[in-house]
Amino acid sequence: MLTDDDIRKIAVKNAYEHDGKAEVGSVMSRILGSFPEARKDASSISKQVSLVVKEINSLGSEKIVSMVAKEYPEFMVKVVRKQEHRLPDLRNVGKSVVMRLAPSPSGPLHIGHSRMSILNDEYVKRYGGELVLRIEDTNPENIDPIAYEQIPRDLQWLGVNVSQMVIQSDRMEIYYNHARSLINSGHAYVCFCKQEEFRKLKLKSEACPHRNSTPRENMESFEKIIHGEYSKGTATLVVKTDLNHPNPSIRDWIAFRIVDAPHPRTGRRYKFYPMMNFSVAVDDHLLGLTHVIRGKDHLNNTEKQKYIFQYNNWKLPEYYHYGLINIPDTVLKTSIIKKGIVSGEYSGWDDIRLGTLMALKKRGYAPETFRRYWIESGMREIDAEFSWDIFNSMNKENVDKEAKRFFFVHNPMEIKLDNEAPMISKIPYHPGNPHTDFREYEIGSMASIFVDPTDWTTLDDGKHIRLKDLCDLEKIGNNGKILSIKPGKEKLKIIHWAPQGSLKFRIFKPDGTVDDGVSEPLISSYSGVAQLERYGYANVNGETGTGYFLHK
Repeated sequence: MLTDDDIRKIAVKNAYEHDGKAEVGSVMSRILGSFPEARKDASSISKQVSLVVKEINSLGSEKIVSMVAKEYPEFMVKVVRKQEHRLPDLRNVGKSVVMRLAPSPSGPLHIGHSRMSILNDEYVKRYGGELVLRIEDTNPENIDPIAYEQIPRDLQWLGVNVSQMVIQSDRMEIYYNHARSLINSGHAYVCFCKQEEFRKLKLKSEACPHRNSTPRENMESFEKIIHGEYSKGTATLVVKTDLNHPNPSIRDWIAFRIVDAPHPRTGRRYKFYPMMNFSVAVDDHLLGLTHVIRGKDHLNNTEKQKYIFQYNNWKLPEYYHYGLINIPDTVLKTSIIKKGIVSGEYSGWDDIRLGTLMALKKRGYAPETFRRYWIESGMREIDAEFSWDIFNSMNKENVDKEAKRFFFVHNPMEIKLDNEAPMISKIPYHPGNPHTDFREYEIGSMASIFVDPTDWTTLDDGKHIRLKDLCDLEKIGNNGKILSIKPGKEKLKIIHWAPQGSLKFRIFKPDGTVDDGVSEPLISSYSGVAQLERYGYANVNGETGTGYFLHK
């Protein structure tokens, strides 16, 4: 049945597709094509369409785009899909590629990590080859042991196929040997300057007093350090670069530092740990990386790592740096999450207020949604903002076809019906599926049902309303007078309801609030993503009477 909202939606879409200008004829064609029963009232509907089109066109294209992003993001999804449906080809691809994912084990993966994971996985699937998962755990002060097992689980859930897993803390002797090689060739030296003193010298393009130590002197100092003869903050190993480099960050950079903290895997066996740029360069070569994809915040790191390749005459991989993504309204920082878990603010890494993959999985997001979003976002170098509206619209397409429909009545109020004979309500689990099953309830004579008070209290006495898949009512106080068991010709607002015997149900929301209400009895045997009609999608557990809100 055609509603005012349907007319407005079709008009907005037409305007969005034509630079802010909808056409009455086009809107009418879509209406009559989608709602054949409207043909008999075409004349009056055309007048209404003219008024709506005039109103929409007066907004201008910018306001229409803003309206679409907020109210109808699915329109934008289709445009994006046409523009970006395939990642660009990689340069210099041979028979296959070797690529890598390199997370720090500071905690489980979050939605931001999914971009890096999926882009690399897509290219390995396209060209064939290997995808290496490298756990970069050379900072024992920032490790959560849960990450070693959870990161592979997160990737498996995303559908990312890892060929091998490498843990950097298992490779310390490899890094030491490559450090010795650089020392012997004169490309690295042990520095005993204080951190601030070393920084000031770099800014002035001046050499540290230890820069000209001989390889033999540096090697002796290096061996003493790794055997524990120096304490934290007293010595570092520095890679020589160009002191006149225009970027002070690229000038002689620290490759190893002393860390006086136990490592969850190796204990106190090691104290001289490689910095990221050293261990990454060594591993990228030894693991045979052909292509490296990462954010443009690593541009300086790439330049630093190139010195290690140059000094060893190693072949460089092809580097790609994509723009940064700001993900709004989402808690991602592991230090904040850890603090919240310890204090009891968060229940764990899967607390639905967080942006971890564990939390998003718990809410019911489909892994296919992440892949589609990041592929369509592409690898552009410009920074951008993540759109939850578009992401949720994509996810709705993924979950809707399997999500059964149920009624959930928030903050319910009870109304009494005046039916003299029992009524049968036969409600499809999925109205759009011709093969769907039905849920069936018998409403006894003079029975009571539950409705949302915002639907009932805003309705004036004597006004009519339709209970979905049950009957038409006239409101008389807190009672409903049955007008028709079958929907009449009158255009009425349709509301949801719940029968007697419904279950107490609680929905937890990502903003930390909770919606209490009742849900129909047959939800008790259902577990998974459901569409709670007129409320939204939620990942529900009917047995426990709880659910986690997903999105509208």
